[in-house]
Amino acid sequence: MKSFMQKKETVDRKWYVIDAKGQPLGRVASKAAHILRGKHKATYTPHIDCGDYVIIINSKEAVLTGNKLDKKMYYNHSMYPGGLRERTARVMVEKYPNEMMERAVKGMLPHNRLGRAMYRKLFVYENSNHKHQAQKPVVLEMK
Repeated sequence: MKSFMQKKETVDRKWYVIDAKGQPLGRVASKAAHILRGKHKATYTPHIDCGDYVIIINSKEAVLTGNKLDKKMYYNHSMYPGGLRERTARVMVEKYPNEMMERAVKGMLPHNRLGRAMYRKLFVYENSNHKHQAQKPVVLEMK
Protein backbone atom coordinates (compact mmCIF):
# COMPACT_ATOMS: atom_id res chain seq x y z
CA MET A 1 0.00 0.00 0.00
CA LYS A 2 1.36 3.40 -1.01
CA SER A 3 1.33 6.44 1.24
CA PHE A 4 -0.93 9.26 0.11
CA MET A 5 0.82 12.52 -0.71
CA GLN A 6 -1.31 15.62 -1.16
CA LYS A 7 -0.52 17.94 -4.06
CA LYS A 8 -0.80 21.68 -3.53
CA GLU A 9 -3.10 21.98 -6.55
CA THR A 10 -5.69 19.59 -5.08
CA VAL A 11 -5.98 21.09 -1.58
CA ASP A 12 -9.59 21.77 -0.58
CA ARG A 13 -9.69 24.68 1.87
CA LYS A 14 -12.52 25.53 4.25
CA TRP A 15 -13.09 28.50 6.55
CA TYR A 16 -13.47 28.14 10.32
CA VAL A 17 -14.40 30.63 13.06
CA ILE A 18 -13.08 30.27 16.60
CA ASP A 19 -14.65 32.38 19.35
CA ALA A 20 -11.98 33.24 21.94
CA LYS A 21 -14.45 34.72 24.44
CA GLY A 22 -13.64 33.33 27.88
CA GLN A 23 -11.17 30.77 26.48
CA PRO A 24 -7.49 30.52 27.50
CA LEU A 25 -5.17 32.15 24.97
CA GLY A 26 -2.99 29.07 24.49
CA ARG A 27 -5.93 26.72 23.90
CA VAL A 28 -7.33 28.96 21.18
CA ALA A 29 -3.89 29.42 19.61
CA SER A 30 -3.10 25.69 19.55
CA LYS A 31 -6.49 24.87 18.00
CA ALA A 32 -5.94 27.54 15.34
CA ALA A 33 -2.39 26.34 14.60
CA HIS A 34 -3.65 22.74 14.29
CA ILE A 35 -6.21 23.79 11.67
CA LEU A 36 -3.80 26.12 9.83
CA ARG A 37 -1.33 23.23 9.45
CA GLY A 38 -4.04 20.87 8.22
CA LYS A 39 -3.40 18.20 10.84
CA HIS A 40 -7.14 17.70 11.33
CA LYS A 41 -7.43 16.26 7.80
CA ALA A 42 -6.87 12.68 6.73
CA THR A 43 -4.92 14.04 3.73
CA TYR A 44 -2.32 15.86 5.89
CA THR A 45 1.07 16.07 4.19
CA PRO A 46 3.91 17.68 6.18
CA HIS A 47 5.64 19.44 3.26
CA ILE A 48 2.47 20.91 1.72
CA ASP A 49 0.37 23.79 3.02
CA CYS A 50 -2.86 21.79 3.23
CA GLY A 51 -4.47 23.70 6.10
CA ASP A 52 -7.66 25.71 6.20
CA TYR A 53 -8.45 29.37 6.86
CA VAL A 54 -9.05 30.41 10.48
CA ILE A 55 -10.92 33.46 11.77
CA ILE A 56 -10.50 34.21 15.48
CA ILE A 57 -13.11 36.57 16.93
CA ASN A 58 -13.30 38.27 20.34
CA SER A 59 -9.52 38.16 20.81
CA LYS A 60 -9.82 40.93 23.41
CA GLU A 61 -11.80 38.60 25.69
CA ALA A 62 -9.36 35.67 25.71
CA VAL A 63 -8.14 34.95 29.23
CA LEU A 64 -4.71 34.34 30.69
CA THR A 65 -4.44 32.10 33.74
CA GLY A 66 -2.34 32.59 36.85
CA ASN A 67 -0.11 35.67 37.13
CA LYS A 68 0.56 35.88 33.40
CA LEU A 69 -1.10 39.30 33.05
CA ASP A 70 1.70 40.87 35.09
CA LYS A 71 4.58 38.40 34.67
CA LYS A 72 4.46 37.51 30.95
CA MET A 73 6.52 39.92 28.85
CA TYR A 74 6.44 40.69 25.13
CA TYR A 75 9.63 42.06 23.57
CA ASN A 76 10.31 44.09 20.42
CA HIS A 77 13.59 45.56 19.26
CA SER A 78 14.03 48.37 16.73
CA MET A 79 17.58 47.15 15.92
CA TYR A 80 18.96 50.45 17.17
CA PRO A 81 21.06 50.70 20.33
CA GLY A 82 18.75 50.89 23.33
CA GLY A 83 15.79 50.02 21.12
CA LEU A 84 14.40 47.20 23.26
CA ARG A 85 10.74 47.70 24.10
CA GLU A 86 9.02 45.42 26.56
CA ARG A 87 5.33 45.21 27.44
CA THR A 88 3.43 43.09 29.93
CA ALA A 89 0.54 40.89 28.88
CA ARG A 90 -1.85 43.31 30.60
CA VAL A 91 -0.77 46.12 28.26
CA MET A 92 -1.02 43.79 25.27
CA VAL A 93 -4.57 42.76 26.19
CA GLU A 94 -5.67 46.37 26.57
CA LYS A 95 -3.93 47.92 23.56
CA TYR A 96 -2.94 45.11 21.13
CA PRO A 97 -5.20 42.06 21.64
CA ASN A 98 -4.96 40.98 17.99
CA GLU A 99 -1.16 41.04 18.01
CA MET A 100 -1.05 38.96 21.18
CA MET A 101 -3.23 36.25 19.60
CA GLU A 102 -1.30 36.37 16.32
CA ARG A 103 2.03 35.96 18.13
CA ALA A 104 0.70 32.98 20.07
CA VAL A 105 -0.45 31.21 16.89
CA LYS A 106 2.65 32.15 14.86
CA GLY A 107 4.90 30.66 17.54
CA MET A 108 3.13 27.30 17.10
CA LEU A 109 3.64 27.16 13.33
CA PRO A 110 6.82 26.01 11.54
CA HIS A 111 9.51 28.69 11.41
CA ASN A 112 10.16 28.57 7.65
CA ARG A 113 8.48 29.67 4.41
CA LEU A 114 5.82 26.98 4.78
CA GLY A 115 4.89 28.39 8.20
CA ARG A 116 4.71 31.90 6.75
CA ALA A 117 2.28 30.66 4.09
CA MET A 118 0.15 29.03 6.79
CA TYR A 119 0.20 32.22 8.88
CA ARG A 120 -1.27 34.22 5.99
CA LYS A 121 -4.49 32.22 6.35
CA LEU A 122 -5.09 33.53 9.89
CA PHE A 123 -7.47 36.44 10.52
CA VAL A 124 -7.87 37.85 14.05
CA TYR A 125 -10.55 40.31 15.15
CA GLU A 126 -11.00 42.14 18.45
CA ASN A 127 -14.78 41.78 18.53
CA SER A 128 -17.36 39.49 16.92
CA ASN A 129 -17.56 41.41 13.61
CA HIS A 130 -15.55 40.06 10.69
CA LYS A 131 -15.64 40.61 6.94
CA HIS A 132 -15.57 36.96 5.85
CA GLN A 133 -19.31 36.15 5.86
CA ALA A 134 -19.25 35.47 2.10
CA GLN A 135 -16.93 32.48 2.67
CA LYS A 136 -19.59 30.83 4.90
CA PRO A 137 -17.22 29.93 7.75
CA VAL A 138 -18.04 27.00 10.05
CA VAL A 139 -18.09 27.80 13.78
CA LEU A 140 -15.74 25.60 15.81
CA GLU A 141 -16.72 24.86 19.37
CA MET A 142 -13.94 25.02 21.95
CA LYS A 143 -14.24 22.40 24.70
